[in-house]
Amino acid sequence: MNSELIIDVKPKEVSMAVLEDDELVELRTENRNIRYAVGDILLGEVDNVVRGNNAAFVNIGPMKNGFLHYNDLGKVFGATTHLLEDIAEKKKVPPIDKVKEGTPLPKDGNIINSGLKKGDKILVKVTREAFGTKGPSLSAELSIAGRFLVLVPFSDQVAISSEIRSTEERTRLKTIVQSVIKSGYGAIIRTQAAGKKTQELVEEMMDLIDRFETSIKKLVRAKAPTQIYEERNRAINLIRDSYNKTFTKIIVNDPDYYKELRGYVADIDPGREQIVTLYEDDSKRPLFDACGVTKQKKTLFGRKVTLRNGANIIIEQTEAMHVIDVNSSKKARRTSGQEETAFDVNMAVADLIARQIRLRDLGGIIVIDFIDMNEAAHNKELYEHMVKLMANDRATHKILPLSKFGLMQITRQRVRQATIIRTEETCPTCQGSGKIKTSITFTDDLEEIIAQLTSGDKPIRNFAMHLHPYVVAYIKKAPLLGSSIFTKWKKKYSKNIKLIEDQDVALLDYKIYDKDRNLVELEKLEK
Repeated sequence: MNSELIIDVKPKEVSMAVLEDDELVELRTENRNIRYAVGDILLGEVDNVVRGNNAAFVNIGPMKNGFLHYNDLGKVFGATTHLLEDIAEKKKVPPIDKVKEGTPLPKDGNIINSGLKKGDKILVKVTREAFGTKGPSLSAELSIAGRFLVLVPFSDQVAISSEIRSTEERTRLKTIVQSVIKSGYGAIIRTQAAGKKTQELVEEMMDLIDRFETSIKKLVRAKAPTQIYEERNRAINLIRDSYNKTFTKIIVNDPDYYKELRGYVADIDPGREQIVTLYEDDSKRPLFDACGVTKQKKTLFGRKVTLRNGANIIIEQTEAMHVIDVNSSKKARRTSGQEETAFDVNMAVADLIARQIRLRDLGGIIVIDFIDMNEAAHNKELYEHMVKLMANDRATHKILPLSKFGLMQITRQRVRQATIIRTEETCPTCQGSGKIKTSITFTDDLEEIIAQLTSGDKPIRNFAMHLHPYVVAYIKKAPLLGSSIFTKWKKKYSKNIKLIEDQDVALLDYKIYDKDRNLVELEKLEK
């Protein structure tokens, strides 16, 4: 299997797509202005302690308060409290192994008895980003993740992934980590550490410790709420968690991201940094269009997704869960008996559902209504097939066998809001009326915009206008006699006008970017 990572960097957001054998299997869009992300460590201030929820709401800055449950205070809550007290008193950061341990909290305790009260300063880590009406989830268990190891401050334990089953390898890895880790720190050895050389593990351990100790020095002058440690950029996080030898290409369209990603791959997999390439195209065609991501995105994110054999699934999202309904096709019903048809359709659709769950990053409770099957052997085989399909899903999940009603229940870790791309919307040109201006008058409107941009007190003469491919073809096509519309525009207004085919732009819509790739905000023309 060949995997490609496509990273589209725009001024306001970064979109990342993973292709496996040219099929889109993962898509994530991150707002570049988002304040805090999963893995960030913050100095917060308790805003409210709620006995009924057994939790506290923590002010972490210019966003919704974070939610900190009693069970997420963890074993090191007392130690981090003593750390903040020592810094406040001595105005310097003490060695981690000199920080006094706190009294362990009872598992069945409550938030009130923990001693946490309004106004207290507390170190927390973001474990789930804000989504919907809910703020981010927090934990007082601090850690910094690397590719092979997870550093756990204020601990003395070294744990190892259960996926590493070789007793000899487990012993080797534990011996290496225990021999180099500093006092006051613990670690979790990740699955990716299996087979790695001692030097690689030691270098990452030293890097993680240095990053943590550099970050907590900020506490001497920090005032809550503030950020203490920031995770590396989102693209590197994705590579860190999913990088393997199957990656054949990593394509990015931003020079700064290109340099950082190339350096990171050189560190974790020396000799393969050449798979990171910078996308450069004289036509300025959008990266996702060039790599075929846009087309797949439009076909895979609708409410209804259809297989080639005609079977389809309907995906609905409610407040509490995601519901997936499986439907057969008329063609399939004519080819075999009811039981075999149901089994064949369910097995084929299971592949699509596993891909959709990962692609849309669905979290929480997922209920799948498969076509009813009478034979227990078929139900068992379908369940085992689904377990196998989701085995490579990095998100923590649990799958239950089919119920007697033909329902399969899946719980999947919810770390961030599910990816939603609307493939049906009110027409931007007619606003649902069903009537639009002709393409000829639309080009007149575009010329008015160009005239507006290239004149006035602050003219913009170097810009790219993104239009639907059909519109670009019409504007650039020269008639039998005379010049094309585009040629006339360049002669009349500016030679630096560019027309870019963009499949994400509606038929009679437009987007304009200046030479620095910043979106030019204009009042849309009245259609």
